[in-house]
Amino acid sequence: MVDSTEYPTFQLGKPRFQQTTFYGRFRHFLDIIDPRTLFVTESHLKEAIQLLEDFKNGMSPPGVSDKELWRAQKLKQAIIHPDTNEKIFMPFRMSGYIPFGTPIVVGLLLPNQTLASTVFWQWLNQSHNACVNYANRNATKPSPTSKFIQGYFGAVISAVSIAVGLNVLVQKANTFSPSTRLLIQRFVPFPAVASANVCNVVLMRHSELEEGIDVFNSNGKIVGSSRIAAKHALIETALTRIVLPMPILVLPPIIMSILEKTPVLRSHPRLVLPVHSLVCLAAFGLALPLAISLFPQMSEIETSQLEPDIAMATTSKTVIYNKGL
Repeated sequence: MVDSTEYPTFQLGKPRFQQTTFYGRFRHFLDIIDPRTLFVTESHLKEAIQLLEDFKNGMSPPGVSDKELWRAQKLKQAIIHPDTNEKIFMPFRMSGYIPFGTPIVVGLLLPNQTLASTVFWQWLNQSHNACVNYANRNATKPSPTSKFIQGYFGAVISAVSIAVGLNVLVQKANTFSPSTRLLIQRFVPFPAVASANVCNVVLMRHSELEEGIDVFNSNGKIVGSSRIAAKHALIETALTRIVLPMPILVLPPIIMSILEKTPVLRSHPRLVLPVHSLVCLAAFGLALPLAISLFPQMSEIETSQLEPDIAMATTSKTVIYNKGL
């Protein structure tokens, strides 16, 4: 018998787990980033969407359980954008962030980086981030391709500039011993990536600040388009992008500096890269759900904080907006 606390009564469009607590959001986003959803077939996805549509119209097949409905909604949320209702390209889904991003993280943390390798890995990382940010943005307002291109180049240039600048400073510092300099260089990617991530989010989604994003009442009806809500959405997303690289880019250098001194890796240097990759994968798997769980995807804001015309358009004390991921 299925535990009712594990699969509560199904509510269409509502999260299975309580979003007012960090633990609830953490469990919710573990569902969203589940890499198994990458292998869902087109027919399976269509069945899940049809099942949800039937439920919405009060035509659910007999015998359908809450467990089946929650799983159908999980698939839809992991694959389909909530605003556009279109499939998100696999490498840019949140469920694809870890599998497709881990090789890039390994490259960022490789020791003895040259100027060329630093530029390459930072470019690749921010290119991936830019596409993820764009694919998971609030898309209630149309955004021209030209703005995506402008944001992309701005994000990549800022990332590469920060990373190269920090590396040059470390290399020119004569006060460090070679071993200390190597250790510091391993930590350079974190401030570079964290600051570039913020630039990336702002530049890739700056059109939201100009045009605003839709806010909804508790019944899902659009109340208006708010620039203030857009600002909140971008700040919350930017904070997650600062927290996200902390475990990914700080823990592996510490762990690898310890492991590389062990007899096993000293006698078998070819194992360093595979071990390094596994450490990065574990750190990434920990960091992503922790970071994106800081704020609910569908966030609330008091109407009194919004533009006067929106506050006057509803009697609701709070409205909801899609923060994006």
